[in-house]
Amino acid sequence: MSAGDPSQFEVLKHGPFVQFWLSRVLSSLANQMQTVAVSWLIYQMTGSAFDLGLVGLVQFIPLFSLMLVVGHVADRYDRKIVLGVSQVVDGAAMGILALGTLGGWLNRDAILLVVLLFGSARAFQQPTQSSLLPLIVPPGLLSRALAASSSSNQIATIVGPLIGGFLLLVSTALVFATCALLYLVAALLVVRLNPERSVSSREPITLRTLFAGIAFIFHRPIILGAITLDLFAVVLGSVNAMLPIYAKDVFETGPDGLAWLRASMAAGALAFSVVLARRPMRRNAGPIMFTAVAIFGSATVLFGFSTSMPVAMFAMAVMGAADMVSVVIRQTMIQLGTPNEMRGRVSAVNFLFIGTSNQLGDFRSGVMAEWFGVFPSVLIGGLGTLAVVAASIVLFPQLARINNVEDVRKLAEEPV
Repeated sequence: MSAGDPSQFEVLKHGPFVQFWLSRVLSSLANQMQTVAVSWLIYQMTGSAFDLGLVGLVQFIPLFSLMLVVGHVADRYDRKIVLGVSQVVDGAAMGILALGTLGGWLNRDAILLVVLLFGSARAFQQPTQSSLLPLIVPPGLLSRALAASSSSNQIATIVGPLIGGFLLLVSTALVFATCALLYLVAALLVVRLNPERSVSSREPITLRTLFAGIAFIFHRPIILGAITLDLFAVVLGSVNAMLPIYAKDVFETGPDGLAWLRASMAAGALAFSVVLARRPMRRNAGPIMFTAVAIFGSATVLFGFSTSMPVAMFAMAVMGAADMVSVVIRQTMIQLGTPNEMRGRVSAVNFLFIGTSNQLGDFRSGVMAEWFGVFPSVLIGGLGTLAVVAASIVLFPQLARINNVEDVRKLAEEPV
C-alpha cells in the first residue's frame, strides 16, 4: 500500500502518532471535565447567563493577546516541550481550583482569574499541538491522522462531561483534582515523543516574521475563507454557554443533564470522525464544507426550539457531526497548504480565529441571553450562521469551487 493510498488503519500502527493521540485524549478529557465543573459552579453561585459568558471572555483574552508570541514559540522551539509545559500549567490551574474548593475560598472572581491562567496555557497548547502532528506522521497519512486526532477530542468530549457531571454529584474538588492528574500524565506522554522530522530553519525575530502567519493567510483566499467561515459560524451558532441554563431551568435536570447535552454533540462528531478516517473526502470538498456549516446552523435553530432532552440531544449530535466535517476539511487544507517552518505561526492565527470563536461565541450568547432571553439568543445565532454561509459563498468563490482538498498543497510551495 503506497503512502498516497494508505490503508484505513495504517495511522493507528504508527507508534509516535498513537502516543500523541493518547496525550491528546487525556488533555481533552481533562478540559471537558473542567468545563462542565466550572460552568456549573459559576451558574450555581450567580445564576447569571452573563457570568457564564464571562468564562468564555476571560479565555479569549490570552488567546488574542498572545497570538503572535505563540506562533513564534511553536516555530522556534521544540514543539513537544512547549506543549508539555502548557499542559503542566493547565494541571497547576486545576490544582488551584481543587484547593480553593476544599478551602471554601472560591468565588466568581477567583474562578475567573484561574480560568485566565488556564486560558493562557491553552493559548500555547492548541497551535503547538496542530503544528506538531505533521512532524509525527508521513504526509500521506496526514489527512487520516487529522481525522483520527480529532476523534480523540470527540471521545473526550463524550466521556469527559459524563465523568465530570457524575463526579460533581460526589465532589467538585474531586473533578478538579482528577483534571490536574490527567494533564500531568498527558504532559509526560508528549515530552517523550520522538518526531520523525524537525523544523528546518529558525528565522530571526523581526516584525516581518512575527506577522508572517497573518500575511500568509491573507494572501491565500481558500485558507482565509475557510477560517472566516468557521469563525463567524461558531461565534453565532455556539450554544455551549447556554447548556447549564437549558439543563437546569428548561429540562429541570442536574449536572448529569448538562453532561448528556455536551456528550451528545461530541457523539455526533465522533461518529463522523470515524467515517472520515476510514473514507477521506476526495471530491467536492468546498461544497461539502459549506453544506456542513449550513446544517450546523439549522441544528442550532432546532436546539433553540427544543422542549425535551431527546430533541435537544439529537440537535446537538447533528451540530457535532456537521462541525466535524468542516473541521477536517479546513485543518487538512491549512496543514497541507502551509510550509513546515511556518506551521506554528499559521496555526496560531488559525487558532485565534477558530479556537477563540468558541469563547467569543459563549460570550456572545451569554450577553444576548441577558439582554433578550435564552431562546432569542440561540435562534439569532442559528439564523446568523445560515446568513454567514450565504455571504461566504459570494465572498470566497474559490473555496466554494475547490474539489480535492489536497489541491491546496501547492500553496506551501509559493513565497509568502
